[in-house]
Amino acid sequence: MALQEQTTRKERRRGERRARKEQRQKEEQRLRRLAWIRKPLAYLVAVFLVAAAGYGAYLQWGSGMPGEFVPSMGNRHITPSAIGVNAYNSDPPTSGPHLASIANWGIHENPIPKELQIHNLEDGGVAVQYNCPQADQECRTLVEKLAQIVRRYDHIILAPYPTMSHKIALTAWSRIDKFNDFDEKRIVRFIEAYIGLDHHQPK
Repeated sequence: MALQEQTTRKERRRGERRARKEQRQKEEQRLRRLAWIRKPLAYLVAVFLVAAAGYGAYLQWGSGMPGEFVPSMGNRHITPSAIGVNAYNSDPPTSGPHLASIANWGIHENPIPKELQIHNLEDGGVAVQYNCPQADQECRTLVEKLAQIVRRYDHIILAPYPTMSHKIALTAWSRIDKFNDFDEKRIVRFIEAYIGLDHHQPK
């Protein structure tokens, strides 16, 4: 009888140990499952926080910068046969379909096709354009004042743009400022804010 009780106690202890082992295994499996869930969740939260911070910084940066923000229409290259058939969300354009080549930097006497000047902006350039009768003395004076500013910088173009709504337009990638009265400080501030900022999409 004593031997039977001793055997029963051993079996009970083995059963208890087995139960504790199974419980530990279940707990370990539960923790492993939670870890698999928590890890990607933590990554997602981190990505969201970084994106939110970046977007907030971008908005803060954009709100204090000169000119008006114009949403990007992308960087797609087109062939010369597509010149004149593209619609843009600003005039002059600030982004969108454009030629693979760029306009020469510096001062131009003739208008630059939209699809050409956009590539200059993508390369970190700034365009200064004007709309006034070039035979008029007041217009010639304005052009010379603009040219004096443009000559101080690389990666900038000056050209007539006869169809725009204002007398002067400044454009950079996704930024535009249009006005009628010559304002050197306004022009210089715009140029120095955006010149040299490359906007090619990473490959």
